Amino acid sequence: MAFMLFSIDEAVDCKYIVVKSMKEQVKKGTLIHVMDTHETSDGITVDYRVTKTRQDFTVRFDTIKQFCQWCMPSTFLAKYYDKLSYSEIIRYIKVENRTFLTFQLPLILCCLAVVWAAAMGLVIANVVELTLGLIIGGAASVVCIVAVCLIGHFSREQMIERLYRKVS
Repeated sequence: MAFMLFSIDEAVDCKYIVVKSMKEQVKKGTLIHVMDTHETSDGITVDYRVTKTRQDFTVRFDTIKQFCQWCMPSTFLAKYYDKLSYSEIIRYIKVENRTFLTFQLPLILCCLAVVWAAAMGLVIANVVELTLGLIIGGAASVVCIVAVCLIGHFSREQMIERLYRKVS
């Protein structure tokens, strides 16, 4: 999920889900409430409260981009945080942070390698001619690309549907 603030002041009085643990402060999957922010010459300071334990912490980031990489907004998790288990929250974060480059492209490349190895194996074993092997490899490549894209889409939809069913 691409999330970016233009100003750190936009983060004040909002709830966020932590996606990267901070030693001795907060762990991944924790809901926080940003209380205040201060912009200084050497970075930004964020005062936040862990909603479950009511502990207040302060953290410093060099840029707003680092803050956005540390936590993400989620109205769904903020609303139903108490009804979800820790593993479900972590799964939600992983699925929401998937991109084409990090999830689907590696799967597509692996599938294409297997498809073309099988197609060329048929050619080398003299089961089919070279042109037929290329046609089979090309058609199977298109099928693999479409299948991986659909699997990525439907797995995300299925996870979100499962969570909505649980909280409703």
